[in-house]
This record gives sequence, structure tokens and C-alpha cells, in this order.
Amino acid sequence: MRLLEYQGKAVFKEAGIMVPAARVVRASENQALRDEACAAARELMSAAGIGRQAEQDPTGSSGGETAWFAPGVMVKAQVTSGGRGKAGLIVRAESPEDAGQAAVAIVEREPSVRVILLEQMVDSACELYLSISTDAGSARHLILASAVGGVEIETLAEQNPTAIQRVSVDPFMGLQPYQTRGLGYDLGFSGELVKRFAQVTSSLYQVFRANDTELAEINPLFVTQDGSLIAGDSKLIIDDNSLNRQPQFEVTREQYGTDTEYEAALEGIPYVQFDGDISLMCAGAGLTTTVYDLVQFEGGTVANYLEFGGPNYRKARRAMELCLKNRSSVILIVTFGTIARADVMAEGIVGAIAELKPDRPIVTCIRGTNEEAATETLADAGIEPLLDTEEAVRRAVAIAKGEQV
Repeated sequence: MRLLEYQGKAVFKEAGIMVPAARVVRASENQALRDEACAAARELMSAAGIGRQAEQDPTGSSGGETAWFAPGVMVKAQVTSGGRGKAGLIVRAESPEDAGQAAVAIVEREPSVRVILLEQMVDSACELYLSISTDAGSARHLILASAVGGVEIETLAEQNPTAIQRVSVDPFMGLQPYQTRGLGYDLGFSGELVKRFAQVTSSLYQVFRANDTELAEINPLFVTQDGSLIAGDSKLIIDDNSLNRQPQFEVTREQYGTDTEYEAALEGIPYVQFDGDISLMCAGAGLTTTVYDLVQFEGGTVANYLEFGGPNYRKARRAMELCLKNRSSVILIVTFGTIARADVMAEGIVGAIAELKPDRPIVTCIRGTNEEAATETLADAGIEPLLDTEEAVRRAVAIAKGEQV
């Protein structure tokens, strides 16, 4: 589960990481949205002077430092995808009226946006990058930090890898104080700033561990003129397998760009929306990704990625129902079942076709455990059972292009 920025910052704030004062408004009819955003911005900008107190942990664990903010507010679309600034989904507003207009412009630009975050603008001296993730190869936690923040870390790693500092953490030992201080020194800090950076890093690590997080990232982490550290953004990805013990995180419609993606999430079916012609309905995440690449290689385009293997292999009907919500030309079903039995998936597919009566062609390649029975089930239902994945892909691409098959 990917949390939206305002949700992640709420977690940060509770952990004692300073965040800008902010208000959330929901997308609505243009005039209502403009008025609500304008009122929220006016409230944020109403404090006398430029220096304002950052919102922080009520226990005061963030130290009570005064953060300095510039006049105006940032108006941010709340979406889980990256590149918001380049897409025009983050706008700087100098007045409440500008903020109201910016909120409307964002929703008009990207109608899938349902939540807008308005927050105080930070007058920073520099921007840092800080993240914690899991290094599966070493079975350890990996902290990445850089004095160059506010940029895509992948690009930075490629163009200037020495600008990224790395710390490997033994999950059984936990993050040690000498590691956080050493990381601060490696970034060129000294004195009180090292202590503050170490505190933020330690707090972020606690967020990472306590919430079963796959990734905890702050980019940028602002350093203000007085040495305060403020989270300018948040990225928290919660392990879906842990949601039963993390009840504070709920799957909500605003976290997804389309109704179909939301419905798939509620069902526990991995689903990604695209805008091509071929709906993928595959069993096995690696196989689904491979089929996606094969479709692209053959000159086709993908309408959606859907993976109904593993624990979902009995959900063929629901998977097909989700695929049919797309404006695709064909549904391509490719499976390779070991634990997920091919005959059970074939029975589900036949039942789904009989019940849903799809309005587009279906191409199938069902392989794996009991595939002989699966092939027979499909043939008895009048569905041609293909046994070669590449042939199935070529046929689906041809159908999508309107060619004879």
C-alpha cells in the first residue's frame, strides 16, 4: 500500500519528525474547491510574520526548534505516482486566491486527483535525501542519504553515485547511534546539525520498523537557515502482507487513480491501469511482467496489468470482471500454475465467460499443474487452448490491430 503524502506526513509527525503546517481539501465542484482551498491557504498564511512553528510531535520530541517559512503556500495533488512537479501537479501560490485557482487547475489537469494538500512554504538553506528500505540480497536494511535532495535518486545514482551515502543495518541489532552520527558527518555536517540529522534518521527508522514499511523516504528533507530539519515530502510503502496487523492503514478510493484499481485492491488482486488495447489477465507476477514485455515487443499496447495467481487463482471471474471494465480490444489470459492449478483456473475462466458474456475476444494459454485437464475444459467450452505464450501474444496483438488470425 502506497500512502499519500499527507498520510505519510501524519505518520512522520507522530514519530517526532517536523513537517510543514498543512491543510487537506477534497476535490469537488470547481467553485467549492476554489473556496475551500482559498480558505485553507488563508488560514496557513494568517500567522504574523514569516517565522512560524512547524507542526511536530505534541510530546516535543522533535526538539521544539523554530522552523522558518517563506510567504505563500504549496498546492500539491495527492497521488501515489512520482514526477508531480514535472506534471504540473505541484504549484506555488503567493496568495489565498492563487491557491484556490491552483487547486482547480490541478484537478482540471488530472481529473483522477481527489485530494489536495496545501502547506506552508519552507525557506530552506539546502535540501537532503533520506530513505530506508530493505536489501533483500543481504537481508539487511539499507539507509540512503545524500546532500543533494529534491531530485530523482535513480538519476543521481547514475550520474553522481558518490553523492549517495549508504549505511547497512542489521535488523536484529537495529540502527545504532554511531551509524546515524557517522552518516551525518559523511554528509558534511557538524555540531548541532549532526545531532538533529541523527535524530531524524533514528525516527525514520522507527517509522520503517513499526509500520512494516517496504520504503520510508523523505525527499526533500529541508535544512532551514536555523538548522531545523523539515520533511518536505513523504513516501511510505506499507507491505500489503502486513495490513492485518497494521489496521491504522485503510485502503481508500483516494489512493487510486481509477475505480477499477480501487476495486482490485479491495479484492487483493495486483492491478495496474494503462491505456492500451490488450487486457492482461495472468497468473504469476514474473510471468505477467514477461507477457507485458512480449506484447510491447510485438508492437501491441497493454490496457492493464492484472495478476491472479498465488492465493487468487480461484478468482478468475472477478479478474475477468475487472478486465472488462477497460476499453480494451482483447483479453489475453496466460498462466503457468504449479501450486495454482491450471485446471482450476481453466474452470474459473470458462465459468466467467459463461456468466459475464464478454464483448471482446479472449485468447488463452493455460499451462502448469493438470494442464491436460485445463486444455480439455477450454476446448469443451469452444475456447481454443494455446500452449505457446509467444503465439498467444502474437494472436492477441493481431486481434488488437484488426488483422486476420
